[in-house]
Amino acid sequence: MTIKKYIPNAFTMANLFCGMLGVFFAATGKLDYAAYAVVAGIFFDFFDGFFARMFKVEGELGLQLDSLADVVTSGVVPGMVMFQMLHKLEHWNTGERWVEAGMTWDSISIIPFLGFAITLASAFRLAKFNIDTRQTTSFIGLPTPANALLITSLPLIVQFQDYALAETLITNTWFLLALTALSCYMLNAEVPLFALKFKSWGMAENKVRYGFLAIAIILLFWLTFLAIPLIILLYVLLSLVTRARA
Repeated sequence: MTIKKYIPNAFTMANLFCGMLGVFFAATGKLDYAAYAVVAGIFFDFFDGFFARMFKVEGELGLQLDSLADVVTSGVVPGMVMFQMLHKLEHWNTGERWVEAGMTWDSISIIPFLGFAITLASAFRLAKFNIDTRQTTSFIGLPTPANALLITSLPLIVQFQDYALAETLITNTWFLLALTALSCYMLNAEVPLFALKFKSWGMAENKVRYGFLAIAIILLFWLTFLAIPLIILLYVLLSLVTRARA
């Protein structure tokens, strides 16, 4: 077996390592570092599939390993981040803010644990994906990496950006609980979404993908972290519109 056959799995293991870092950072309240670890993990997750297709070494081992890594990076980490955000809101009015609110067993109510529903829904979505033959060229339901980016971007918006409306929403317990429920639904909903997998580079067959990427880049430069929820919303809306026209 040549070394190139090991490259995709090496990227998958890098994704898993980033997920482990994300778990550590989320557990210790460093939600910004947890978000950065998720972004790094998603980067490796994209390229493990890219190299597997390039080297024609796709197989069952890589498929299962990829899902196990995604459960950690795109399932456990966003669940822990939501748990921490819901917990920290209990301290919001004390002036401790996100980065300072500590945690003891006596200080935790039942509500923060509802954030782990994201982890459960992500694991269920990944298990379904492995046995669903309909998702070879597109997705049904929101991909776990997109959902992970959505959830982990929220503390970054509050911590680093000054948008009063966004902060008001994100620091509202009912909004976070509603978002958790919506997240769990979208992960497993029978909603067809396009994939960012390019079989060719032609404009005609990839105009939706190119258009989406162009708008996403503009939004990122303009709004930074606040752009991430908008990009995920755009992704879903574009998928629905293009599906309706098909």
